[in-house]
Amino acid sequence: MLKITNTLVKPYLKYKYKKLRYTSDHSLVTQHSQFSYLISQLAETSFGQKYGVKEDTDMKSFAQRIPLHHYDDLKPHIQRMMDGDANVLWPGRITMFSKSSGTTSDKSKFIPVSSENLYGNHIKGAWDTLSILYNNYPDVRIFAGKNLIIPGSVQPYPTNPDVIVGDISALMTYHMPMIGRPFFTPDIETALMEDFEAKINLMASKLLDEPIVMIGGVPTWNVVLFRKILKLTGKSNLLEVWPDLQAYIHGGVGFAPYRQQFERFIPKDDFIYQEVYNASEGYFATQDQAGDAGLLLLVNNGIYFEFIPIEQLEKEHPAAIPLEQVEKNNTYAIVISTNGGLWRYIVGDLVKFVSVHPYRIVIEGRTAQFINVFGEEVMVANTDKAIADTCRQTQARISNYSIAPIYFEPGQKGGHQWLVEFEVEPESIDDFALKLDQNLRKINSDYDAKRYKDMALQPLQLKAIPPGTFVRWLKHRGKLGAQAKVPRLSNDRKIMESILKFVEYNE
Repeated sequence: MLKITNTLVKPYLKYKYKKLRYTSDHSLVTQHSQFSYLISQLAETSFGQKYGVKEDTDMKSFAQRIPLHHYDDLKPHIQRMMDGDANVLWPGRITMFSKSSGTTSDKSKFIPVSSENLYGNHIKGAWDTLSILYNNYPDVRIFAGKNLIIPGSVQPYPTNPDVIVGDISALMTYHMPMIGRPFFTPDIETALMEDFEAKINLMASKLLDEPIVMIGGVPTWNVVLFRKILKLTGKSNLLEVWPDLQAYIHGGVGFAPYRQQFERFIPKDDFIYQEVYNASEGYFATQDQAGDAGLLLLVNNGIYFEFIPIEQLEKEHPAAIPLEQVEKNNTYAIVISTNGGLWRYIVGDLVKFVSVHPYRIVIEGRTAQFINVFGEEVMVANTDKAIADTCRQTQARISNYSIAPIYFEPGQKGGHQWLVEFEVEPESIDDFALKLDQNLRKINSDYDAKRYKDMALQPLQLKAIPPGTFVRWLKHRGKLGAQAKVPRLSNDRKIMESILKFVEYNE
């Protein structure tokens, strides 16, 4: 039955791909259309009426009337929606909210998910990605087996049981139509278990005999599951467990540091890796060219995009520009207005355009995750590449890492401190640190300039921490879950000191 379905679904995916290509080739016209639709909805809300938005408000007036927003700016409006108020940020009542813990804050964010947003953005983005997969790899057979996802859980909101909250993967799983469930594993009850550790353990035992062909999700938690499965089976790699495994669709964190681990778990030369850019706030982009890191911006999925040039970020009132004004090879902070009710919302991600015909981006990092204490302007994309290159040079493998500055002290220079959790340690930690420093200098000219003759920055300091530390630290902080991520870079030492104290206590 599944094999027949795979054949039947191909014409639909071909149609989806053709439509995706048309909108990408006409990105600006498509964005104008999306803007018009969104403005017509905003005009029906109390938020839109507060700013004098009408159905005929144009892009220029929209940018002049409505300020840029961070989450805390919209939080009072979102709280009203969670309490049951209608027509606040989006017409009608919203009964779903995506819970995002983030990586730099102890507080949870609750992102409104309208039905238009769930189906017209998140689920549509997933179909767009599959249409690309089938176009680029015509022999792929994703609908001839099971697809493995590790979602979070959903719960009723305590003060309004008509509302449910959960991470976006859990909300998508919760609302999965019956027709889709035969292709999904584990079963819905297991997938939505609230106890994440118990869920991983139960999944490991349940998945051994499943015909899994595709895996999706954040690399960190997939690695944890893979290890448990190999331990249970005594197998050396996942192909011995799931011989028909064909593809991994990944997002959430940079994949470069994990690639070696995945190649060991799945030693298959033609195995497919496809990156997506999705978040609680929306499904923004997807890799559309095999072997090319650029992600195609999804311009027809209920989002109107604006971008803040990186040099504007430090200003009190940064200026955002529309898609038509972005330039290739420039880095921007992404701003979205969505069919979930986020208006001129600063997501917190930095992207660089690698193409403008069509619009393709790469993710540079988070606006809140960088190190620029000494003018070095180091971002996650730099450190991910540097540590991946160093692992290849030394045959090491890492599970996770985190970096913070070492401040100037009297008579001492500043620098960077790296905490690295190795899966396979190099022969020499000191040699690994030396090569890592050299690779980062090759990648980032600002860091290299500060490191010149150790004039401003001393060589990086690297501390190897015990396997499993980062996962235990996340659990200690109450952040164990499908969307929980280890903060890669911090511009202060708050997170670093928290991890170091946790390590010291457990030692």
